[in-house]
Amino acid sequence: MQEPYRRIRATHTPTTITVYQAYSPRLGLPAARDGRFPAAWKRDRMTWIKPSFLWMMYRCGWATKADQECVLAVEIDRAGFDWALGNACLSHYDRTVHADHDAWKSALRSAPTRVQWDPERDLNLRALPHRSLQLGLAGEASRRYADEWTVSITDVTPLAREIHALVTAGDPEAAKRLLPEERPYESGDELLAHLRGDAAASAPSPRA
Repeated sequence: MQEPYRRIRATHTPTTITVYQAYSPRLGLPAARDGRFPAAWKRDRMTWIKPSFLWMMYRCGWATKADQECVLAVEIDRAGFDWALGNACLSHYDRTVHADHDAWKSALRSAPTRVQWDPERDLNLRALPHRSLQLGLAGEASRRYADEWTVSITDVTPLAREIHALVTAGDPEAAKRLLPEERPYESGDELLAHLRGDAAASAPSPRA
């Protein structure tokens, strides 16, 4: 079945959703050890979370890029993730959604979260024709993510390296079997309706 052009695909349970980030071992290892982000994790900076494991592998080069050698699977509360989606602004101007460029800039300044759609990746990290979500968290959202929404943090760097080794060895089927199971996040489409051109005059923001 052909994938929709934009869709959130993620590992999720009825109460949590897993997202990925990559850090230097200085930050990543203490976070995984303690199951929470350390004080050194700057809560006043924009942070980007990715529900797609393979997009994370593309971004961090299978955990080989500088300061991205530690890949974390961060299980967060779905209610928090849904709040982030419902209060998001597009990271780019879209004339079908925003009245004009100034309106987009104003929304971007006030929104706690940003939505960006990037090409999903295959096992060889080649771009696929459909898009995967990146969600940027700033200010209030970043603090909530670190201190309220996080349920668990797991260092999945060994998994990333094992999958990469199988891909490099020419065994994609074995590599696929190790990939985290990512299913459509069905509520995402409705929560992001305010960012579609056909919903420019959407209901009031769910921010609470």
